Amino acid sequence: MSSVPRLVIAAPSSGSGKTTVATGLMAAFAARGLAVSPHKVGPDYIDPGYHALATGRVGRNLDAYLCGAELIGPLFAHGARGCDLAVVEGVMGLYDGAAGEGELASTAHVAKLLRAPVVLVVDASSQSRSVAALVHGFASWDPEVRVAGVILNKVGSERHEAMLREALEASGVPVLGVLRRAPQVDTPSRHLGLVPVAERRSDAVEAVAAMAEQVRAGCDLDALMALARSAGALPGAAWDAAEAVALPTHDHPARSARSAQERTPVVAVAGGEAFTFSYAEHAELLTAAGAEVVTFDPLRDQQLPEGTRGLVIGGGFPEMYAPELSANEPLRKAVAELAFGGAPVAAECAGLLYLARELDGQPMCGVIDAKARMHERLTLGYRDAVAVSDSVLAVAGTRMRGHEFHRTVVEPGAGASPAWGVRAPERRVEGFVQHGVHASYLHTHWASEPGVTRRFVERCLTS
Repeated sequence: MSSVPRLVIAAPSSGSGKTTVATGLMAAFAARGLAVSPHKVGPDYIDPGYHALATGRVGRNLDAYLCGAELIGPLFAHGARGCDLAVVEGVMGLYDGAAGEGELASTAHVAKLLRAPVVLVVDASSQSRSVAALVHGFASWDPEVRVAGVILNKVGSERHEAMLREALEASGVPVLGVLRRAPQVDTPSRHLGLVPVAERRSDAVEAVAAMAEQVRAGCDLDALMALARSAGALPGAAWDAAEAVALPTHDHPARSARSAQERTPVVAVAGGEAFTFSYAEHAELLTAAGAEVVTFDPLRDQQLPEGTRGLVIGGGFPEMYAPELSANEPLRKAVAELAFGGAPVAAECAGLLYLARELDGQPMCGVIDAKARMHERLTLGYRDAVAVSDSVLAVAGTRMRGHEFHRTVVEPGAGASPAWGVRAPERRVEGFVQHGVHASYLHTHWASEPGVTRRFVERCLTS
């Protein structure tokens, strides 16, 4: 049973200021000495980096499509364990979910699963009295969603604020904050959204500090905390990585009397500026399954971590660093040697590009016989997938849900043994399974199918 106070920060649409308000609230409450648990609805990897900067705790995702509705409460309770407050940033508009799936994976869906009050962030820059109709509509659309407060963003003047407040008096939804336009809180964007924290650390620190100050000055933090405490108790146990991979505590390899070399394989996980996309639960599952997780930076490290038996290369922006990644020839050769030697390698999206022969004409690792390049079209959306080939992650026939988000193309898109068969938006096969490599554009959340982690670590022990 989790009784952590919690708020969901939502908006009528993308671009309303959710990230500014949510991150600012996290930082403002953390500055009061509270332990704040940061969460993000949906598959977004970038916002949690700013949340982590604001709170000093790892940012976590809550995705009802990737993980299933039944895991939202347990994953939330796991991340928020021991905290004084949890702030959950929504995705898109409040009621926008997976395409063609109704409310599934929407902010409203997650708010209901968490029994959490919703604070609606409204971009008021181009409206006055109409704001009342907008807020009323969102508050009354689904009676199971408790829209319990509004924060007005991009308010132009005191007169503008007075007009907005007067209009909202009859709505029954209290105004809990008013924020003026503030360029210093803006964060730069590019082809896939905000620039990750890892690529602009000092500037990101300043931006988060500005968000905190803007929210502290413009919001009623005491009223917001009282609202968070009104959240109903959340039944059920917190998610536990060791239980998920079915390893009893007494048999945990880290506590075994057997040699660490025999029982605890090193799994190297790519990090640094080029590879910033990873769900926190993946490393926790790997550790629980008996691996020693060691992060390395493909931009700077010339060798893999000592004793590496498996390799995980997640998402990120290798296209922004193709010349630097290519210039690190010793590491590219080490990755290729490990992969061709049959060691387990799990690569998603950016990892797929890095394993290809080349990326935008720059030589990469050459593990996958394919070329990658930037493309003008954005590929974005949830996917239902089934494993086509037996691999280090799954046996053929395993069903998982994933997410694609890229402006690159790999040619060919699949190898002789594809990784996945994908149902939407069109039926196709994609990805590569060869030697011990599983490489694909598809981002998956291993908490939804912990067996993939167990299988991967077992292969590290036997390869």
